[in-house]
Amino acid sequence: MDCVFCKIINKEIPSTVVHEDDSIIAFNDIKPSAPVHILVVPKEHIDSIDRLESNHKEIISGMIFAAKKIAREKGLKGYKLVF
Repeated sequence: MDCVFCKIINKEIPSTVVHEDDSIIAFNDIKPSAPVHILVVPKEHIDSIDRLESNHKEIISGMIFAAKKIAREKGLKGYKLVF
């Protein structure tokens, strides 16, 4: 598969990981558009939100809670999530 996120997950492309668990990985964006710009992605390749199935609910929830945890660790008072 020629997916840049899959290559990061498989450690084929280097990244600065800020959070990782069994189902997600979060890393600094290489071209940030904000002082703190972190990508939180599922380890399972999902092409788009349109491809989500009911069994992905736990992964998506985990991504949101990971973002909240990372924001706290970074001392962010406000932040936005973009899907």
